[in-house]
Amino acid sequence: MKRIVYLHQYFATPQDGGGTRSYEFARRLALRGFDVQIVTSDRRPGKTARGWSAEAVDGFTVHRISVPYSNTMSFRRRIVAFARFATSASVKARSLRGDLIFATSTPLTIIFPALFAKFRRQSPLIFEVRDLWPELPIAIGALKNPIAIRIARWMEKLAYRSATHVIALSEGMKMGIIEAGTPVNKVSVIPNGSDVELFTTFPSELANFHADHPELAGRRIVTYAGTLGWINDVGYLVEVASVARTLDPDLAFVIAGEGVDYERIRDRAKELGLLDTSVYLWGHVPKPEIVTLLAASTVATSLFLPIPAMEANSANKFFDALAASRPVLVNYGGWHRTLVEEHGVGLFLDPTNIDVAAAAMVSFVTDEVRVEHARANAGRLAAAKFDRDLLSNQFIATLTRFLEEPDSGEVGRQ
Repeated sequence: MKRIVYLHQYFATPQDGGGTRSYEFARRLALRGFDVQIVTSDRRPGKTARGWSAEAVDGFTVHRISVPYSNTMSFRRRIVAFARFATSASVKARSLRGDLIFATSTPLTIIFPALFAKFRRQSPLIFEVRDLWPELPIAIGALKNPIAIRIARWMEKLAYRSATHVIALSEGMKMGIIEAGTPVNKVSVIPNGSDVELFTTFPSELANFHADHPELAGRRIVTYAGTLGWINDVGYLVEVASVARTLDPDLAFVIAGEGVDYERIRDRAKELGLLDTSVYLWGHVPKPEIVTLLAASTVATSLFLPIPAMEANSANKFFDALAASRPVLVNYGGWHRTLVEEHGVGLFLDPTNIDVAAAAMVSFVTDEVRVEHARANAGRLAAAKFDRDLLSNQFIATLTRFLEEPDSGEVGRQ
């Protein structure tokens, strides 16, 4: 049985909430007969034990070590958390003696335990890029120090050069990786996926949802379910809600998530008189409950600041909306906007003109024909292009190729 050491600092199960790409891939790898060993940090509430723990999860093993981290931390504290995990994970990953090492970023520091795990071994190393670093932190001003930028760019090149193969989550990311000097035949694209089966909801679950949330009964619901980071600009949705209330007083906005921007969003909603009347902040919500929330929603949203570096992103929330057959509203450009407009699965909202965005949103959500058409298109697109089973097959085929032919495609391998 081939062993895959899978490094992901922020691995999450559906019960944990957040992105579950690694969980879904690991589960399917285990079903195919691979011995999958996840190496991750332990961010579960109340889990602060020293040292490593191991737990069997759906056919694979998860090794965790407590390294505090949250989106509310300063950028400097996050860097410290990255370094702490990289140091501990290096020893653990090497001890597991994988036949293949798979490392997924962010953060870029994940490359260090990956390299340590394969040191003096012939194990292929597959590196997955979830965000283009350091381009993104530089673009948003989080990384300013010239020396830190030089170090980050060196780490980026080290990761790409040392990997047997690189997986990007979008074509835009692939182009960024190639522009950094990586041969084109060394990079493939496997985007984020839609868990179509998971997002099947039964009428009884919807009935329970409405019974538990009478404040939402009979109302059209606009949902944001994801991180409340500065770059996500969820405060934009509160401003849109303020204008939308004058156009459709019954419209409800549910914001489910945590992050550094939570307090500012709540305070602004309260200041505008929207909190718990038009805007509802739910905090952290496990994925099973997100499934029901989206099923009860009229539309979902995927939001970011208008930063060109973000246009290559592959946001989980976008693909969850498709999986739930829900129209998705985006306020940024790039390939997500292209998908929305070419496949008729939602609406692009003006990121700079709140009045225009609110009017367009209300016009859309109150048009039942448009909504139903977009729902059908979203479900078809999820099944045809982004179904998790389909993408998992591509993922497993990629890993299998390098397990069977470790020298295949190793341009630039060290």
